[in-house]
Amino acid sequence: MPAVNIRLRWPDGQETTAYSPSTSIQEYFEAGHSYALDDFLERAERGLNAASERVKLVKGFYCSSALDTLGGLRMQARPYVHQDARVQVLEMTTQGSGQVNYASFGDL
Repeated sequence: MPAVNIRLRWPDGQETTAYSPSTSIQEYFEAGHSYALDDFLERAERGLNAASERVKLVKGFYCSSALDTLGGLRMQARPYVHQDARVQVLEMTTQGSGQVNYASFGDL
């Protein structure tokens, strides 16, 4: 099952990479678009839950990595909650099964 690494730019210019265990996330985000923070988090929640469900259909269990990613995105978004903030999806790259890039989240 292919995974997707999503390169993001936050309102302060910082770039991070988020992980989805399924290409179904591509139904919720489009590379090159920016999203209001609330919309971004709502799409992330719906998309990562759908990705976890997809893993369950294929492998018989939910994907904890999808929920870890969602938690990381929520933490990353906290400083911008009371601002008119936008998150830009720079790139979405499909990776082979199990290839995860968590480097940008550091200690999350």
